[in-house]
Amino acid sequence: MPRKKSQQKQFVPRSPEQARDWLKANGITVSAFAHQIEVNPTVVFDLLRGRSQGNYGDSHKAAIALGLKAPPNSATDFQSSKRSGG
Repeated sequence: MPRKKSQQKQFVPRSPEQARDWLKANGITVSAFAHQIEVNPTVVFDLLRGRSQGNYGDSHKAAIALGLKAPPNSATDFQSSKRSGG
């Protein structure tokens, strides 16, 4: 009997160009988007220009909101077991 695949779709990140096109298609300015997610507009501009990777802080928050990076999920939120110091 074949196994059922997970119902969760695999995340496919957008390129900075695709993210910019998405904003334009939805009639959202970069500044308005930045204000909406409560980050400095320069952070969003840097992501869209490829100057920032979105690894930490506000840059990371904006990259996730733009779809440039996968959102954190429960698969990465696990508790490590405590080993006894025998």
